[in-house]
Parts: sequence; C-alpha cells; structure tokens
Amino acid sequence: MRRPDTARDRPVRSDDLVDEASTARATIDERGIVTGWNEGARKLLGHPDSAVVGRPASRLLADGAATDLPGPLEPLTRWSGDLTLRHRDGRPLRVALLAHHRRTAGGGAEWLLVSPLDRTGPTAADDELVRAAFTQGPCTMAVFDARLLVRWVNTYMEGVVGFDQAQVRGLHVSDVVPDTRGAEIERMMRLVLDTGLPQYLSLPPEHGRAAWSILLAPVLGDGGRVLGAVLSGHDVTARYEAQRRLARLNEASVRIGSTLDIVRTAQELTDVAAPEFADFAVVDVLPEIHPGGAEPPPGPVPGTVVLRRIAGQSALDGKPDMVIAVGDLAVYPEHSPAAECLAAGRGVLVAVTAETIAQWERDDPARAATMREFGFHSTIAVPLLARGTTLGVAAFARHRRPEPFEADDLLLAEEITARAAVCIDNAHRYTRQREAALTLQRSLLPQALPPHPAVQAAGRYLPAGSRAGVGGDWFDVIPLSSARVALVVGDVVGHGFQASAAMGRLRTAVRTLADVELPPDELLTHLDDLVNRLSAETEGEPVADAARAGDVGATCLYAVYNPVSRRCTLARAGHPPPVLTRPDGSAEYLDLPSGPPLGLGSLPFESREVELAEGSLLSLYTNGLIQAPDRDVDEAVGALRTVLSRPAESLEDLCDAVLTTLVPGRPADDVALLVARTRALDASQVATWDLPAEPAVVARARRYATDQLVAWGLDEAVFTTELVVSELVTNAIRHAQAPVQLRLIHDRDLICEVSDGSNTAPRLRRARVFDEGGRGLLLVAQLARRWGTRHGPTGKTIWAEQALPDPAG
Repeated sequence: MRRPDTARDRPVRSDDLVDEASTARATIDERGIVTGWNEGARKLLGHPDSAVVGRPASRLLADGAATDLPGPLEPLTRWSGDLTLRHRDGRPLRVALLAHHRRTAGGGAEWLLVSPLDRTGPTAADDELVRAAFTQGPCTMAVFDARLLVRWVNTYMEGVVGFDQAQVRGLHVSDVVPDTRGAEIERMMRLVLDTGLPQYLSLPPEHGRAAWSILLAPVLGDGGRVLGAVLSGHDVTARYEAQRRLARLNEASVRIGSTLDIVRTAQELTDVAAPEFADFAVVDVLPEIHPGGAEPPPGPVPGTVVLRRIAGQSALDGKPDMVIAVGDLAVYPEHSPAAECLAAGRGVLVAVTAETIAQWERDDPARAATMREFGFHSTIAVPLLARGTTLGVAAFARHRRPEPFEADDLLLAEEITARAAVCIDNAHRYTRQREAALTLQRSLLPQALPPHPAVQAAGRYLPAGSRAGVGGDWFDVIPLSSARVALVVGDVVGHGFQASAAMGRLRTAVRTLADVELPPDELLTHLDDLVNRLSAETEGEPVADAARAGDVGATCLYAVYNPVSRRCTLARAGHPPPVLTRPDGSAEYLDLPSGPPLGLGSLPFESREVELAEGSLLSLYTNGLIQAPDRDVDEAVGALRTVLSRPAESLEDLCDAVLTTLVPGRPADDVALLVARTRALDASQVATWDLPAEPAVVARARRYATDQLVAWGLDEAVFTTELVVSELVTNAIRHAQAPVQLRLIHDRDLICEVSDGSNTAPRLRRARVFDEGGRGLLLVAQLARRWGTRHGPTGKTIWAEQALPDPAG
C-alpha cells in the first residue's frame, strides 16, 4: 500500500513550482486600494501585508513619484517603467515595475504589479544555462559561420541528421544533407549572409521523410556586421499531413458526385484516392446496386459476400495490380478485409503480413500471388453506407510508398467513403426511379406506329440524359374516319413520374377527343380545360419537388390530314411550329397561329389549313430537339431545316439523321420526333353524288353505289353496301335536311359517307317489336366494322367502314 502523504498524493500548489518570494507582486483594485501583497513585496519595501492591504497604494509613492506615471491609466492594458517608492525605513527606492490590467474572477478589474528582486547581470551560471538550453532545446538548431560551415548543433539536430556535433563541425549543409534539400537550405542561408535579413523555408515531406518549417536568421556582431547564421527548424509533419487530409476531403467533396451515375461516381472516388492517398483503390458493390436493381439490404452484411467491381484506380499504368476486372463478380470470405468491414459496419485497417497472405492464399491464390508480387503491406477497407443501408466496399492499399496506413488515414478514408456513399446511393435511387419512369413513359407511347393509307410515319423518343429525369414528351398517329389521320406531338412541363402520368392522361384525352371528330382548335380548347383540372387536382398532393406541385402545364401540336382533299388543318398550343418539306426538297417552317401553352385557360386557339402535295413531309417535334444549354436555338433551327431537306432512304433513316445532327450526345431534355410523308387518294378512288331530298332517291342511290362497286371490282361488297347506303340515305331524307350527298371511298377499306345539312346527331336505339322504324343505325352498326358521325360547319356526316378482303390473300 502507498502512504497517503507521499508527494504523488499531495495537491500541486503554485509555490511548489515557482518561488513566490523571488519576485515582488502586488494587486491594486480600480479604486487604488491594495488588495494583494506577497512575501517578495515585503522583502522589497519592508512593509508587511497587514500594513499595506486595504490601504491606498498612493501611500507607497515617494515624494514626486507621481510624475513618473504615464498619465491616465484607463486606456492602458499594460505598462512598464521605473518608479520611486518609499521603503518602510523612509528612504526612497527606485523600483522597475511591470503592470498588467486584468479581469478578476468576480468580473471586476485590477492592476497586477511585479518587480524582480534579483537584478544582477549575467553570471557564469547563466552561461552554463544558456549553453545547456541551446544544446538540449526542443527544436533543431545549428550555427554557421560566414563561410557557411557548421560551428555548433544541438542534440535535436544531431538526431535529425544522424551525426553528432564532432562529425559535422566544419562541414557545409550540402555535405551533411547531400540532396536537393541541403542545396536549398544552403542557397537560402547565403541570402541571409548577403542581405542580413531572415529567411523562411518550408520543406514538404518526400520519400518518407518529415516536413520541416525552417527559420534562417543572421548572427550580428559589433556594428551590425554579419558573423554567420543560425538555423532553427520545427518538424511540421503532423500539421502538413492534417492539411493534406483536409485538401483531400475538399477535393473529394468537389470531384465526387458530379453526376447521378453509379459507376462514374465510384470511379471518381478511386481517382481521388489513387495515387495521392493510396497506390491502389477499388470500389466493389453488392449485386443489387445496378440500374433497375433492388433496394440494398439494411445494416451490416455478415459472412461471406459476393461483390461486383465497378471502379478501380492504380498508381501503375495499366493497373497490373488489379486481380478482378471492372464488371466482374468476386467472392470475399468472411476473414477478408472487405467482409470484415461489412460485418462490422465500420472501416478496418489491416497490416499485410506473411501470415495474412498465407491465409488468403487458401481462398484466392491469384489475389495472394498479386499481393506478394507487388509487395502490398497495408490496406484499408471501408463499407459504403447510406441511409442505414449497405451498398458495398471501398478498399485502399499501399505497395509502392513505404509508410503504412495509420489511424488518421483510416479516418480520412472513412470520411471520403461516407461522402461517396451518399452520392452512390443518390445515383442508385435516381437510376431506379428514372428506369421506372422511363418504363412508364415508353409503355404510354405507341409501341409501333400503325400503317395508314394517308401517311407513312416514323417516330423517335429520346429520354433526357440530365439529372432532371424522364419527362412528359409524346407523339401519336391516330386514324380518323374517311381515311383521314391525326398527327400529334406534346410536351408536359416537368420530369419524373408526375410528368409521365400527366402525359398518359393527356394522350388518352387526345385520342378520345379525336374520336369525337373535333377540329384541331376545338380539341386544344378541351385539352386546355383538362390541364387546368389536372393542375387543380395536384395542388394539394405531396410531390418530391414542391415547386412542381399544382404545375401541370403542357404544349401540343395537333394536325389532321385528309388524303382525299390533300388538305391539312393544324393548331398549336405553345409548341414549336412543324417543318414542311415539299417533294422538291425545299423545307420551311409552317407559319401557324401561336396559341398559348395548355393550362393558362380562357385564351383561344386558331387553326390553319394548308394544301399538301402528295409526297410532302411533315415533321413534328418537341423543343428538346432544338434547345440545349450549349447551343444557339437559331443555329439548331437552321440545322433541322437543312437535314430535313436532304433525301433519305427511308423515314427511319431520316429520324436517325435528325437525332445524330441535332442531338449528338445525351439530350438535356426529352426529345420526341414524328415525321409523316403524305399520300393522296386518286380521283378514281372516290365517287360522290349529290342527292335530292326526296324518298324516291333511295333506290337511285343504291344503284349508284352498285355500279361503282362493280367498276371497282368489289362485287362481293355490293349486298352489304346496298343495305348501308339505303339505311343512311333514308335517315338523311327522313330526319335531316338538304343538301344530301353520298360518297364512296375505296382504299384499304370501303368507306360509305352520307352528309346532310342538319346538326342533329343520330342516336342508336333498340326498336320495339311493333315499331315500324328505328332499326336502321342498328343494322349499319352490325354490317360495318366501324361507324360514326362527324360535324362540320354546315351539317354532319355519317360514315361507315367495311373491311375488304386482302388482295394479296
């Protein structure tokens, strides 16, 4: 047992460390009253503390001593000088004082006055003290004469250079340190001798040596003559390495995560690490971490793990020290650093020894052989963790540089990897959402454009390659009655699931409105109402981006082409105008009325009708094709017109040429492109008769139709057509008004149309047993493949399509 009164158990007091009686000390408060008086003050002036403390300090001044004070003391924080005080025996005593104005523990202020009692000059004992202090000083020191020869070094310097004073005395620095460092120190020391001014030098660590901060100062003799120089150096390796770690962290924060691409983000991590921090760095992830992959597992991953390598970097050209190629899977046993860090959920630092290599050799001989060949001696493995889930492992190794990893290196690796893990997780989540949105987008787009007698069409959809995600661009080709066709291209504001879902609703609405046979301007008006309703519905819904809540705007271009009249009616809502390429190759942008984008409401839309020669090319597109951050819009508009004026083998080739020219890389916004080459029906394929509004004309109409079908060689369709014509003409004469017109169109199908001057729409109904009428439209619906009604400015048209046998069959 230890005695309780040993020196180790006694509390440390200030007078155990400092001889309080060797210095006179006194304290005076703001009122000038003495509040403290030590033994040294008693020795100096002879007054005991009982005679001084609590009394005015002015009583200690000799006559006339106040004139030695510097005036008002309030603005001063410290003062020094000589002051004449009165000794207890009455004699004046000149005293050197140093005064400090300081705060007290209670929040007040006071003056601390100190004065040395021993004012003797230098002694032999001082010389011994100074010599010992120089020799044993805590920093490297050396003295050089005017010839730059070593005259004296201290013990610390002897340890740094590896020689004692007797061995280096009389040598130059370049003789003791025969490399670039020694030459640089010698050059700076010559500047000290030439200028008489101190010089500073920083030496970074190299080849495993320490970093130094060096001061070279002149040694001056009488008259300011330079006698030599003194070198003082401090080992700043720890500070230098700390600065380098901060620089690497800053570099990592800038370079890692520049994109939302998993592989590129992982490669940025390895590029930051090697070769500055490690000689070799790789990133291996769980198999789930890939485009469209599943959610990674939460928490640590124990036991043997299977990982896929997605990035690697080496200090050696060609990465000969990489055993597993990028993209390959590898099995890591549970005792490997990768598996250990995944099981522990934290980084591990492993010193590679012969025993560890022998252990790995049993599981992976190729890896063990590579580690032995290149001399791997230190590794760090850090798990990629984000949001409580495990993504993979980042591994770092050294084999070229001799110094092993230390605990601070592990902290740095964990910090860099943590930042990269967040970026990789963001990239993985973004990729999953983007793939899902892209799948939804493509499922809503037409999988293949249907063949149509009016146009030959081709289309392309190109998703955005930016962080914005998949947008709401779409195109469609919609068959209409009487061999007509509708072409539509639209663009929903925003990106992601919301934009894709809104696009799907708008595309469905366009198809529904097209079936109602609305003209383009009216169709856009109804579509505008729908967009306003969608915006109102989404105002209260939570979305990932609050700025997009309630904002479901869109642009649209809608065109209807009639191959019989070769006329096309178009209207646009805030959408870029289409390009018309005529059969001679000339291309121009159609000047259409510029309607407002959908969703503004209460603003009209206007249509324009143009006549198209057979073989004309109509190109519709979204603004992603011509707008990009790094490209001038006018140049893109000109380039689009140029490429559309060039001949192409097919419309598919033309689409490829357009995208190659205007979107050589991944677009910043979604791109939808639809090109359609027009066809025209020959006059021989259309037969038209104006009929008087009288009952006797029904038989004549049947005869007209029969004769025309025989002329067309459609004898098999005569019976059905006679019934359809009879019913439609009868209804027009009985329930409508003049003028009445019958038209037959022969293309892939046989189309029968009856027009009248009434806007009353026919109604399909089931007749009762004893009703004399009411069965006409029901009969037409049973005989025709499709039938319907479309309204015009002066009446309506009832049409019915009959499928014809395939001529090739």
